[in-house]
Amino acid sequence: MAESKSTPITDELYAYMLGHNPPLDPVQRELVEVTHARLPEVAGMQSAEEQGPLLAFLVRLTGARHIVEVGTFTGFSALSMAQALPADGKLIACDVSEEWTAYGREAWAKAGVADRIDLRIAPALDTLRAMPAEPHIDLAYLDADKGNYVAYWEELVPRMSPGGLIVADNVFFHGSVVDPGATGSGAAIKAFNEHVSADDRMEAVMLTVADGLTLARRR
Repeated sequence: MAESKSTPITDELYAYMLGHNPPLDPVQRELVEVTHARLPEVAGMQSAEEQGPLLAFLVRLTGARHIVEVGTFTGFSALSMAQALPADGKLIACDVSEEWTAYGREAWAKAGVADRIDLRIAPALDTLRAMPAEPHIDLAYLDADKGNYVAYWEELVPRMSPGGLIVADNVFFHGSVVDPGATGSGAAIKAFNEHVSADDRMEAVMLTVADGLTLARRR
């Protein structure tokens, strides 16, 4: 039987980890705090603090120039990735909420990266299907409604450049993926994880980052 070597993450250890990661800049920090202050009931949808530096690192590591984000919320992850893009890079951010993304728009402008982000307010499947069909996406970040994860995946994969990276968040869905009786979003994520594992077009690894993170590279 497989045995976990993961160290339990206490509050103290979590703070230690954050203290040894690149710190959030003032605009990022303000956006995180504003989200929690003004949208406390849904602030949990924001990507974890450590995911901002990780996403930026992946943008630089892959040399990504064309990014697609499915699920933007208040714009923390988009901000982190856009700041890591070259000046002529572009990030297409997909969301359905003008209210939530307004916080992102303000932060992107403050950070001087608003010209790198193309926010499209529409169902993400419509936005993805309207994109060129040929491979052109270098990096995609998937963090939206869980019931459509497989559908988003199927629109993204054919459009990924060779070696392009899909980063999928919440692949543990609060641990419900190991519950045989999981329903709703938990069941949808279980199905998504099986779908990813069986997809020969991609090479994928699942990591114990935040609520579970899958990194998948287009072969």
